[in-house]
Amino acid sequence: MIGHLCVIGVGLIGGSFARALRDAGQVETVTGCGRNEEHLQRAVELGVIDRYDCQIEKAVAEADLIFISVPLGAMRAVFEAMRGHLKAGAIVTDAGSVKASVVRDLEQVFASVPDFFVPGHPIAGTENSGVDASFSTLYQNRKVILTPLETTNTDALATVSRLWQATGAHVTQMTVVHHDAVLAATSHLPHVLAFALVESLTRLPESDDVFQYAAGGFRDFTRIASSDPVMWRDICLANKQAIVAMIDQYALDLGTLKSAIEDEDSEQLQALFLKAKQTRDAFIKQV
Repeated sequence: MIGHLCVIGVGLIGGSFARALRDAGQVETVTGCGRNEEHLQRAVELGVIDRYDCQIEKAVAEADLIFISVPLGAMRAVFEAMRGHLKAGAIVTDAGSVKASVVRDLEQVFASVPDFFVPGHPIAGTENSGVDASFSTLYQNRKVILTPLETTNTDALATVSRLWQATGAHVTQMTVVHHDAVLAATSHLPHVLAFALVESLTRLPESDDVFQYAAGGFRDFTRIASSDPVMWRDICLANKQAIVAMIDQYALDLGTLKSAIEDEDSEQLQALFLKAKQTRDAFIKQV
């Protein structure tokens, strides 16, 4: 059990982490931290946290585990604020969607990545945000990727892994570089495409009719375009190279599809659609 958990960024991800650990009996006291005091007061009302402090250096002072769930662009400021204020033996972990940028921020603030830091990323979420959107079962049967470095303390890694398992998550490990490449393909690119499609359609002369008659397929494909724009801006900037590489590859494949349609190549179209259907059906069965 963690005696004292500090969650910096009490939204969907951070709030759900606190709820899940509380329900699992894995934490005694939860302190929330953020810039919006009204938001933190709401978290107390909901029972997500026990208390809060808007000053990071005070919020982390008594914590045994600090969970950072803020936009990637805010990570460095969080590290700077907590430096020199952590108690001995405290463990720090995060939920950032791009691990290389988090590691760079740590190195710039601490000169090297501290052994008490365990980089992590829960592969879970919804298109909603804020503490009101949090729920205790968000991580059940979802994957959580930990990307420990050679310097990561093994006991800290084991503790973070155990806590994620207590939330119902399936924990796996991979390198920082591999994580960022995989997530660029499976998460970052789909979000970019969803945002781009909706924005593109808004510029059509007949956009009013387009959205009026959009049906289930449009809702399914563009659901994630309702995600937090600030968070996804930061992700795109932090994982720029991997995302640009995936956009380039997708553009090539889209060009091939466009040519097949222009050439009325029914065999190529059917073969492409069949392969995609079979791949997705197999994926869904595994989920």
